[in-house]
Amino acid sequence: MRNPSRFLSRSALALGVAGALAFAGSAHAAAFQLKENSAKGLGRAFAGSASAPGDASIIVNNPGGMRGLDGRQVQVDLSVISFSADFEGTGGYAGGLGGPISGGNGGDAGKVAPVPAAYFHTPFGEDDRLHFGMSLTAPFGFATEYDRDWIGRYNAVKTELEAIDLGFALSYDVNPYLSFGASVFAQHLSIELGNAVDFGSILYTGGGAPLGFRPGNADGFTTIKGSNTDIGWTVGGLFSITENTHIGLSYRSKVEHDIDGDAYFDVPDDAASVLGQVRPGWFIDTDGQATVTLPAVLTVSFTHAFNDRWSLMADLSRTAWKPAFDSVTVDYGSNQADTVLEFGYDDSTFGSIGVDYRVSDRLTVRGGLAYDETPTSYQHRDVRVPDQTRKWLSLGLTWTPSETLEYNVGYTHLFVNDANVDTTSATANRVRGAFDVGGDILAASVNYKF
Repeated sequence: MRNPSRFLSRSALALGVAGALAFAGSAHAAAFQLKENSAKGLGRAFAGSASAPGDASIIVNNPGGMRGLDGRQVQVDLSVISFSADFEGTGGYAGGLGGPISGGNGGDAGKVAPVPAAYFHTPFGEDDRLHFGMSLTAPFGFATEYDRDWIGRYNAVKTELEAIDLGFALSYDVNPYLSFGASVFAQHLSIELGNAVDFGSILYTGGGAPLGFRPGNADGFTTIKGSNTDIGWTVGGLFSITENTHIGLSYRSKVEHDIDGDAYFDVPDDAASVLGQVRPGWFIDTDGQATVTLPAVLTVSFTHAFNDRWSLMADLSRTAWKPAFDSVTVDYGSNQADTVLEFGYDDSTFGSIGVDYRVSDRLTVRGGLAYDETPTSYQHRDVRVPDQTRKWLSLGLTWTPSETLEYNVGYTHLFVNDANVDTTSATANRVRGAFDVGGDILAASVNYKF
């Protein structure tokens, strides 16, 4: 029989790994990086996001491109993301102890979530060569929730991450062909994670078998929440080779969050009495801290108008997940040991191409294709966000009933391969299988010039 104190120490340290996920929010892969800040941009798969004129979202995508906006204006966007994730697979207790894990496949872990955005722009100064912009966007966010008694409950039940940015941008037009800009934004990050804890397995292997503890017969639950607000910045430029050809370049900084949070443990009474004797101060409600870094993004964007009707756009961006998500260390306020969680994320690439066709002075239609690479791999993927590389098919339109009012609608369907997983929980319970993942995005916006 293993030494009970030594095993409980290792088990508590492993449970800290699950806690680190809540503070880091990093089990979500590319799925928690959101591009959905514009209905017009969505309609062409965000091609031209940092170079195309006439879309106020350029305030956040490339502040140097605000010279492409016509006068004082406000714009409000709302995107609705429908994400589905259905699991098929098996689960087993650590080392085969207790056989297969009971429970179902968790139901559809996805959800329908709104993603709002809002912008304000005004030119000022001599010849309106200076531009000021404000933005409210959600650049990161994701949520999954499984049935509480599913076979992967020790890996995850609930996961939520949300980042909201309030930004202020300023740009200067050197001439009609060259402009530069910068913005600063305050970002609020909040994270919540919940999962079951198999105290039966912990105590059975740690010497509690004579007391009647077995894998799966003393389930508890843990919920960890954390939040922080910090500052980031974006710089960019817009370079016009001709009046009809524009190249945008922007760099968004990483944002380092020193997260403060709380961990809550729901432990069965019989298990709590034994744990309190062997390892006092473990698995109790406590606070905690961790440093979480959301990644930097570099974007190159291209827009060319062939004539009054046809325009071609393209985008290429690189997200610097590595080394931001190589590892995260969680420091607990209780006796539980610090945890270093290795993520192994790789940098990821997003590329898109799109077209606009101006049917009339009032109506424009558009479409686009995109390739969205995930930073995860089979070795690191887990059930919190079963992410895979996605392909986008996008359509959209603009209706302009007057010189001051514009409406936009965009739609994207995501084609995603099955996301295979083979992962273990903090108590070494194993889940193997595949997710059938799907997604659709619908967005609408209104722009008013005054």
